[in-house]
Amino acid sequence: MSDLPRKAVTRTAKLAALPLGFAGRATWGLGKRIGGRSAELVAREVQQRTADQLFKTLGELKGGAMKLGQALSVFESALPEEVAGPYRAALTKLQEAAPPLPAHTVHAVLAERIGEDWRDCFLEFEDKPSAAASIGQVHRGVWHDGREVAVKVQYPGAGEALLSDLAQLSRFARLLGPLVPGMDIKPLIKEMRDRVAEELDYELEARSQREHAAEFADDPDVVIPGVVHQGDQVLVTEWIDGIPLADVIADGTKEQRDRAGQLLARFLFSGPARTGLLHADPHPGNFRLLPPAAEAEESNPDGSDTPDGSGDPGGSGAPGLLSKEGASAGAWRLGVLDFGTVDRLPGGLPGTIGESLRMTLEGNAAAVYGLLREEGFVKESVDLEPDEVLDYLLPIIEPAQVEEFTFSRGWLRDQAARIADPRSPAHQLGRQLNLPPSYLLIHRVTLSTIGVLCQLGAAVRLRDELEAWLPGFVPEAEGSEGADS
Repeated sequence: MSDLPRKAVTRTAKLAALPLGFAGRATWGLGKRIGGRSAELVAREVQQRTADQLFKTLGELKGGAMKLGQALSVFESALPEEVAGPYRAALTKLQEAAPPLPAHTVHAVLAERIGEDWRDCFLEFEDKPSAAASIGQVHRGVWHDGREVAVKVQYPGAGEALLSDLAQLSRFARLLGPLVPGMDIKPLIKEMRDRVAEELDYELEARSQREHAAEFADDPDVVIPGVVHQGDQVLVTEWIDGIPLADVIADGTKEQRDRAGQLLARFLFSGPARTGLLHADPHPGNFRLLPPAAEAEESNPDGSDTPDGSGDPGGSGAPGLLSKEGASAGAWRLGVLDFGTVDRLPGGLPGTIGESLRMTLEGNAAAVYGLLREEGFVKESVDLEPDEVLDYLLPIIEPAQVEEFTFSRGWLRDQAARIADPRSPAHQLGRQLNLPPSYLLIHRVTLSTIGVLCQLGAAVRLRDELEAWLPGFVPEAEGSEGADS
């Protein structure tokens, strides 16, 4: 793989092979069972082959294909374990890696967008990318003023590739449905298509990142790298070292996983309240767990490689920190990357969310139902029993009912199975509810964050964050500001 495939016919052919491959493996599996092999063994082999093809195709194509893979990867916790296993490794790879563009292509983009003398802007520039994502890849460098930086270069033809991929993926979205029980993939793809222009606009991304960096500049818990330089298809930001959240999920201590989960929940709810913006791409590849500021400076005073001697690709890994002695787990910080997709919420998250959540916890079925109908979650043509709506919602909001809740794959699987089973009352009621367009992105970000919390297996004081940051959750007379860590 030496370049981003840009011709529509090439990308369409690769994507079209996915459903054909699914069908072919199903036929192959049936033949194996007829030949005497157990259904369980055959199913596992079919799933592994499917996962391998899915990663290969989505990873190679980058663009919208890879972006969908990243979005789906946070929901693997909802799958039964015997199905999730083969997909987990393949999908989580999409969060941190993809076949890179060659150096000469990267140099050409930098020359075109910064100028032929682009190298004068850097004291150092690493040709080998430290991270690759859906529409661009990141190179590590040292800016002319000595700051370590991450240089994000957009793939040539990324816009055309995004639209082509998402149009093709939407045609067989139903085949991807089993990957995420209870979730309709098609609206997710449509929302991604609607935001293509925003995703490609590095000026808009830089503006969103600057606003977050300014607001969180002195925050003890959240670190946002500052913007150093922004141009068309090139974005240069400060470099941050840290443990990728995927590594915390795989190898982190309980204290690190709990801390990461608490800060992730805090950022989800405090971000809109403090900046009027919702970071809308919460997959593990966009988060890092950073050691305490003083400790990081002491162990790495010159800002070079990580304490264990291994480099940190794109702020994307410092394995030695996972077992670092003497670090206070409560002082670990959350680094947040990639502000290419945000939802603009000038007043913070809608008060309706906090009010309906509070009234549901209070068991006020009539009030909850009235508010949901008023906001369009229940259409005028639909008549539902308020108590049945309350019964539908209560298991979903269980994390907010207790002082501390331990998110787990098992809990998420139970919720997914309850909603996805056509025989269940929850499934029947859920089909009659409506998601207003203005809530679509908020809904997806919240679900994605819950998916990551379940991957972490984190014990989180979610109610603390809701009381501190979610409008309407606490009656105005009792409102308070801030949340203790």
